[in-house]
Amino acid sequence: MGRKKKGRPVSGWLVLDKPYELGSTQAVGKVRWLFQAQKAGHAGTLDPLATGVLPIALGEATKTVPYVTDGEKAYRFTVQWGLQTNTDDAEGTEVHSSDERPKRADIEALLPQFVGDIQQVPPAFSAIKVDGKRAYAQARAGEAVELEARPVFVDSFDLVDCPDMDHAVFDVVCGKGTYVRAFARDLGQKLGCFGHVTDLRRTFVEPFEESDTVQLDELLALEGDLEGLDALLISPLQSMQGFPEIVLSQDEARRVRLGNAIILRGRDAPVEDDDVCAVYKGELVAIGDIKQGQFQPRRVLVA
Repeated sequence: MGRKKKGRPVSGWLVLDKPYELGSTQAVGKVRWLFQAQKAGHAGTLDPLATGVLPIALGEATKTVPYVTDGEKAYRFTVQWGLQTNTDDAEGTEVHSSDERPKRADIEALLPQFVGDIQQVPPAFSAIKVDGKRAYAQARAGEAVELEARPVFVDSFDLVDCPDMDHAVFDVVCGKGTYVRAFARDLGQKLGCFGHVTDLRRTFVEPFEESDTVQLDELLALEGDLEGLDALLISPLQSMQGFPEIVLSQDEARRVRLGNAIILRGRDAPVEDDDVCAVYKGELVAIGDIKQGQFQPRRVLVA
């Protein structure tokens, strides 16, 4: 006999407003503990010094994590000019410094270079694996870390404010795998003044907005009130906004939950489609593909 899973089979998304100095893994652990959930995962790591939107999936909702992780993300961040650190944020130690300060016009003229399909070298202090080891582990050990540039997509990059000569505030909307700290490093180097991130907030993880977030203090105040906590959860189907859907009958839902393909009938039934959500009574049953007029489930959610 298999080992019995510990915790409740609760399922859904909790969009945490991650507080400052709390790691993403720690945040997931706290949420899982509060909800007494069997399993949990998150959609996109936030640095401990960053705040904002951290979607955490519980139970069967973890099967939708890859789709949220692949979605667009938005950040607001502040760069301090004149100093580059080894971590590219305020946590690190000085690597380069300069008395030069950029003009607003020079900053704005540079931003188009960072929009669209670009190549970005991740920070040395990142979770990327090099020869089987996390880059940050090697960097902390004093080893030289050489990371190759990777393709990333940036939808928009805007200068929001220059509160003083030493700081600039930016908004960026970007795709998966983009490092905001690398923007501060690269902007500072190209402007000849160096720079690092001093404040970073994630404001959007598709499809979740800041308005969807819950404060950690609010969760802690509900400790032991499982009904109250569960009321804060967002359904797995809501996390799949924008993906194609098909509506199942009761019998079709039963067959799909068993992992079986079903024939789609009707004049308007699609013949081919990918990443389709199969829905029964407003609940996500499975995610799969439509091929030759059949829905073939790939990820089935337990009822």
